Amino acid sequence: MQTTLQFGDWMVLAAYFLILLGIAWWVIKRRNKTTEEYFLAGRNVGWFVIGASIFASNIGSEHVVGLAGTGAESGVPMAHYELHAWIVLLLGWFFLPFYMRSGAFTMPEFLEKRFDSRSRWFLSLFSIAGYVLTKVSVTIYAGGIVVSQLLGISFFHGALAVVLITGIYTILGGMRAVVYTEAFQTVILILGSVIITVLGLHAVGGWDELKATAGTNHFNMWRPSSDPKFPWTGMLIGGTIVGIWYWCTDQYIVQRTLSAHNITIGRRGAIFGAYLKLTPIFIFLIPGIIAYALKKKGILQYEKSDEVFPAMVQYLLPQGLKGLVAGGLMAALMSSLASVFNSASTLFTVDIFKKIYPQSSEEKLVRIGRAATAFIVLLGMLWIPIMQKIGGGVLYQYLQNIQAYIAPPITAVFLLGILWKRINAQGAIATLLFGLVAAAVRIIAELQYSGDDVSNAGNLLVLIAKINFAHMAIYMFAACVVVCIVFSLLTQPQPAEKIQGLTMGTLTEEHKRLAKSSYSKWDILASVLLVAIVVSILVYFRG
Repeated sequence: MQTTLQFGDWMVLAAYFLILLGIAWWVIKRRNKTTEEYFLAGRNVGWFVIGASIFASNIGSEHVVGLAGTGAESGVPMAHYELHAWIVLLLGWFFLPFYMRSGAFTMPEFLEKRFDSRSRWFLSLFSIAGYVLTKVSVTIYAGGIVVSQLLGISFFHGALAVVLITGIYTILGGMRAVVYTEAFQTVILILGSVIITVLGLHAVGGWDELKATAGTNHFNMWRPSSDPKFPWTGMLIGGTIVGIWYWCTDQYIVQRTLSAHNITIGRRGAIFGAYLKLTPIFIFLIPGIIAYALKKKGILQYEKSDEVFPAMVQYLLPQGLKGLVAGGLMAALMSSLASVFNSASTLFTVDIFKKIYPQSSEEKLVRIGRAATAFIVLLGMLWIPIMQKIGGGVLYQYLQNIQAYIAPPITAVFLLGILWKRINAQGAIATLLFGLVAAAVRIIAELQYSGDDVSNAGNLLVLIAKINFAHMAIYMFAACVVVCIVFSLLTQPQPAEKIQGLTMGTLTEEHKRLAKSSYSKWDILASVLLVAIVVSILVYFRG
């Protein structure tokens, strides 16, 4: 389904691009001479920009279209993932002080400081490969679909145009260009989506009419633990494991908070980002439920879930506002793409190139960073025809599952490494390698298992494949925790002076004093209020 843009829409869309390119040009004129300036924006970014960048990095066009489709098909169970807002608070209050105290540029670098170089190499290579094969590919595919539907051009040309525009300002402007354009894009994305929600509620007859038409099951987050798609145990516990990996240990997100001047600003950015993270429930999921209700009333028509959002745009929005929402979808796509380009470039330059060539000058490292970004942009463009052939449905489903399999070992290593000083380098690398093997076994089992094939009912791979993906994350995490603890206790502890300040048990009185002075009562109040909102939403959507 295509949305037909008229003259007023094209004018709004043109204005969006002009403002975006203006911001990018203003940032690019500010020279990036050092790695700190290019990769962390000089560690001088304000809390508003950090929070907006965290949100924009998370929300891609596939997120917008996918959440609306899920809302129409299944209702609010996926809201569990959007309520990970409280985990963003965990980044600011628990993880960030340790990261900043270490002086690390990247998450793999932090692992080296806490453990050893083996863990750093593992996470660096693993993350870069994961970014190229998952984040870049899915974002480009979804972006190509969205742009072709909105603008009426071919998938290839739509994807190519977005990759090139995003790549150019990311290469030239570095992290500063990414975070400042993302702050603007966040405003456009939220504004456009709020308009759809408000007009949709009006069209369906209000909130009570929406609940009556859609039915109680569409408003129930707490599905039985035996539910094949959304068991509450998996959504709540397994989702938390994945959430800690994504929000608290992934370079893609954490790099935004590391661009702050100090812990106070970084934490406030995380708090603001947490509040923004609550909005997708109301501006993406709820519009999906509205579309479902409008379809039941015979007012709206769509065939597949990925047509829900375009159908809402086509039916609800007048000329001009369609252009604004089109700009919002472009913003979602470009911000996610810029973030992954910059993060992958940072990992390659700081964790691989600088590690091999430690005497490299700052200017050379910045040049290498730009070249690495350009190379990832090129890989992204090479992916376009491949993605066109593969298709998005099956691939996107598997990619969502894969996150549940790669998160447990990384979550276990970071969490245990900070909580307990006895966890050592041997325990960390054993856990990461074990997690990799376990994830590979699960993925192979999933790919080989056929739901219609009952002849292999007793096969071990079949039994593994039949476990719900979110429950699988719980089992894998528990196993990783055991591996990490056992291997650590069977080997020598690390010297306390090497890990001082990097784990709870090695904090000095000075560390504790500085930590206490880094927040105010308003920071605490804002965080408590957010947790209260999360709990209220969980209680409200209980079916």
